[in-house]
Amino acid sequence: MSSVTTILPVDDAARARSFYTEKLGLPHRGTTEDGHQLLGIDGGPLLELMPVSDGKHSEHTALSFEVANIEDTVRDMEARGIRFQDYDLPTLKTENHICTTASEKCAWFMDTEHNILCIHENLGDKLEYQV
Repeated sequence: MSSVTTILPVDDAARARSFYTEKLGLPHRGTTEDGHQLLGIDGGPLLELMPVSDGKHSEHTALSFEVANIEDTVRDMEARGIRFQDYDLPTLKTENHICTTASEKCAWFMDTEHNILCIHENLGDKLEYQV
């Protein structure tokens, strides 16, 4: 395998493209033959926005972006109009929009299409994955 593409369902492709390019700063990389928008940084994974007619979206985090400093990133994103979710649950509590665990800090928000997105900062060693 040489590359990864994450496919997100969207109700309105133009609105979603605007959110991802203008609010999150992901460059537009093109459009597929069937009209799906492709976004992402050169050489990195792609995000494909796939229009759906049923309005169904995942009820869990669909995509997470790693950041170097989550506090600074939350402030910057809020200044660009991103609204973060706050939680006060037995297993998940945010403070200033950020949940801190032993290994990472996370903050959740939604895109214009109601997909749950996350930014996270790793606190320890990089995780190693084996396939």
